Amino acid sequence: MKTITLAATITTAMSGAAFADEPMNDLEIAHTAYTAGQLDIRYAHLALALSENDAVRQFAETMIRDHAAVNAAAGNLIAELKVVPQDNPLSQALVEGAAAKRAEFAALSGHSFDCAYATNELGYHQLVNKTVAESFIPAVTVEPLRDLLADALETFRAHEAHAEHMVEGLQCG
Repeated sequence: MKTITLAATITTAMSGAAFADEPMNDLEIAHTAYTAGQLDIRYAHLALALSENDAVRQFAETMIRDHAAVNAAAGNLIAELKVVPQDNPLSQALVEGAAAKRAEFAALSGHSFDCAYATNELGYHQLVNKTVAESFIPAVTVEPLRDLLADALETFRAHEAHAEHMVEGLQCG
């Protein structure tokens, strides 16, 4: 079975000619960040449906709660600014890659699923955190969006640490 990672998806999308020629604007960054949060919520719902491991289930509940809160704050900011986020090649690639990843997860069960989910969450948060910190925040021109991303990054860094402990606890190797 082919394993599709977020890293491969983002790298492929960012190397595309359309993406490479023009930097993302604030509305594209907002859409991509929101999309990444929604995808992680979907992964978490799948974990709640498939896992019987308490640590995995608690992590999934945390992902749903925290990502929903960040996305709600983003929605409020978008409404306040009266703008419409813009779909873009990166957000489209994330959606495509996530669909394949969910299909991969759905074929697993027990410890195999738990390790696949935990490992994906660790990699997902590592790459999202790097992208937000090094690409999105420096590129954003609207201060309230930059502040929202910076606040969310602190939460997502905690998720990364939590995912790392979960991978270690499950003894995924």
